[in-house]
Amino acid sequence: MKKFFATFLCLVLCGGLLPAQAAGPEVNAKAVLLMEKTTGQVLYEEHAHDPLELASVTKVMTMLLIMEALEEGTITKETMVPVSATAAGMGGSQVYMKEGESFSVHDMLKAIAVASGNDACVAMAEYLAGSESTFVEKMNARAAELGMENTVFVNCTGLPAEGHHSSAYDIALMSRALIQNHPDIRTYTTIWMDTLRDGTFQLANTNKLIRFYEGATGLKTGSTDAALYCVSATAEKDGMELIAVVLGSPTSADRFETAKALLNYGFAGYSLVTVAPSEPISPIPVTLGTADSVQPVLTQESQILLPKAEAGKVSTTLSLPDTLQAPVEKGQELGSLTVLVDGKENQKLPLVAQEEVPRLTLWAVYQSLLGTLFCGT
Repeated sequence: MKKFFATFLCLVLCGGLLPAQAAGPEVNAKAVLLMEKTTGQVLYEEHAHDPLELASVTKVMTMLLIMEALEEGTITKETMVPVSATAAGMGGSQVYMKEGESFSVHDMLKAIAVASGNDACVAMAEYLAGSESTFVEKMNARAAELGMENTVFVNCTGLPAEGHHSSAYDIALMSRALIQNHPDIRTYTTIWMDTLRDGTFQLANTNKLIRFYEGATGLKTGSTDAALYCVSATAEKDGMELIAVVLGSPTSADRFETAKALLNYGFAGYSLVTVAPSEPISPIPVTLGTADSVQPVLTQESQILLPKAEAGKVSTTLSLPDTLQAPVEKGQELGSLTVLVDGKENQKLPLVAQEEVPRLTLWAVYQSLLGTLFCGT
């Protein structure tokens, strides 16, 4: 009790009690990281760049490459994928595929996302790249493209292998690429229970947050004796999706409690705010053009991540010329929209021409002058 009051007094004398948000979430893991999906902003981290074993969280990259193959049209969800002896012989988590069986890509994704099937991963790797080793080369190439500097993949499953490692930050990068570019992956990562083989084989999601955390959208668990308990957990609330990566928790329960603490910390403390002009953007007059004016527009919708206390303090100012002289190209930068948070500049967004305005030809100018003269007589 004396220790408690001494600590309390110290906090008060040193400037008051810190709000709970400033203290950070309570975590129990070797490394953690919390990232917001849209902006990629990191909200909390501990040892986020340490290279660590990641177990079946590896399958985030495997799923990313499968989803990219679907997007490219290399495969469809109805494509039937054969199971080789190698794939059927994979240990660890599996759905007990047999050599000579074939499953649709749809069912393969269910097996990977829900049951963490190593056999399904290898079957897909062999189908897409000819062999698991060639597929792993593609995994490492994609990791390099995403800026995953502390990652080396040795297999597509996450089974223990010397040199196979990643970091909490790198896992967040590939998780973000998966859920941001391929939102359809939620079709699989949000399944709690399902079946394969026409309902004869039961699947249960290894990610218990899908059942017990409101807004959970995925993503992938993993555990081995060396990696301990890991998860890349995603959840969405109020239009904001967060990625919580947990590596090396001592128990499965600690893994999920740490992920929940990270997600709660993010949702409680931050908001994703859509930026819009504080006033309508009027067309800019154009001289010597085939049109009298051109409309400035934002190139894309912008969203910024802010502490909730600052979410209501966003304003904007416009910087545009009074007039323009033709020609004006479509997409030409005309000015900017400055975003202010509590009166301080946060970012500048370009405003561009919505359409092209060609310059009048000499003959068109001459005709215009003639028209003016005759109309004036």
